[in-house]
Amino acid sequence: MKTVNIGTLKNQLSAYLHYVRSGEEVIVRDRNKPVARIVPIRESSIDAETADLIAQGILTPPIDPTPMDWDAFDALPAPTVSAEAAAEAIRWAKSNR
Repeated sequence: MKTVNIGTLKNQLSAYLHYVRSGEEVIVRDRNKPVARIVPIRESSIDAETADLIAQGILTPPIDPTPMDWDAFDALPAPTVSAEAAAEAIRWAKSNR
């Protein structure tokens, strides 16, 4: 893993992207304080449409590409909210438009 300050990254972006393409990670710093991380996209985990959305900046890939365990999610108990609390939340939401 490499670290780089913003100014250096701007001046040598191609070199750092080459480093990321090779599978490594780059930590970006602003005045020596870490502010961002550039990580390679695992091509095998995304389809062409998703890769295109990422390239356009419309979609951000997940940090942890572990698939969601929907069975475990569905097994969680459903929340219970009283009708009064739900009505109050609806009134509040409508008043803030």
